[in-house]
Amino acid sequence: MSSASIEYRSARAERRAARQRSHHLVTADENSLADLEVLLAALPLCATGRIFIEVADQADIGVVQAPPRMTVTWLARSARSGALGTGRGCAPGMALARATCAWADEMLCEDGAATNVTLLGGYLGTADIVDHLTAVLGVPASSIHAPEQFGLLPTER
Repeated sequence: MSSASIEYRSARAERRAARQRSHHLVTADENSLADLEVLLAALPLCATGRIFIEVADQADIGVVQAPPRMTVTWLARSARSGALGTGRGCAPGMALARATCAWADEMLCEDGAATNVTLLGGYLGTADIVDHLTAVLGVPASSIHAPEQFGLLPTER
């Protein structure tokens, strides 16, 4: 095997490892869109992952500038139902928590690739997501970032 071939494989492996180190799960709602924009602007271009954004109505869906390898999913509460069997509408944070937890159940694997979790939504949805990630999936609290005023995570990291 030539040294050029070894160098090419090595460079490719380094890029793959860099992408894995930059895997993200991000949530936001209509009240945290400015914070979301700041976060997304600071992410590396090679970041991968998922962004869930909950808004009141489909008319509130907009465009966010995310790294190209990240998928953005908008969740309009007006188009979703509340708790099963109640006939109620979707409460703030409910669609965000349901979608995020379902995605995490399917996609967060024990393959060694760490996922950085940033939760920018409101308290109720964020609390449900933190509980699910830490208690059910065993995600370390140190890899989850949520508004400090919610008091959902240990303050010492």
